[in-house]
Amino acid sequence: MAKSAKVLDTKPRDVEVNTGIDAKSRKAVAESLSAILADTYALLVKTHIYHWNVVGPLFHSIHVMTEEQYNDLFKATDELAERIRALGYRAPVSGNKGADIVVELGAESKTAHDMVADLIDGHEAAIRKMRDAAEQAEEAEDFVSHDMLVGRMTNHEKVVWMLRAVVTE
Repeated sequence: MAKSAKVLDTKPRDVEVNTGIDAKSRKAVAESLSAILADTYALLVKTHIYHWNVVGPLFHSIHVMTEEQYNDLFKATDELAERIRALGYRAPVSGNKGADIVVELGAESKTAHDMVADLIDGHEAAIRKMRDAAEQAEEAEDFVSHDMLVGRMTNHEKVVWMLRAVVTE
């Protein structure tokens, strides 16, 4: 019984990570990823709420598109959190630097066009932050984080293109 009790011991422990990335760089990259994770989670929530509340002639196309997007964002939050853990840090929880998640919506007063414009702004902000973090990861020779961020940027750029295509006249 004593051995099984240790499995349930979830107290955080310092973990020695020796993957060729120095401790200072790992910490800096993990902090950047934590901020990106918080922003991704906020964008996920916003996308999901807009998915529920969009109305008008663009309803169906935006409703379907945002469902795909919030599902992708949910998967991205898991990938980001797992990368932070692989770097030897805990995924951010309430009170951690970069984990403050704020979603300001006002969805009840926004048109479908306003919602799409707001999502475009959110995705473009994510791309800018990820670009900086990708450069930081590359300088640290953290090629895994760099590759993950480049993949996420690619996805966000495609989403921006698709969202613009829906509302461009």
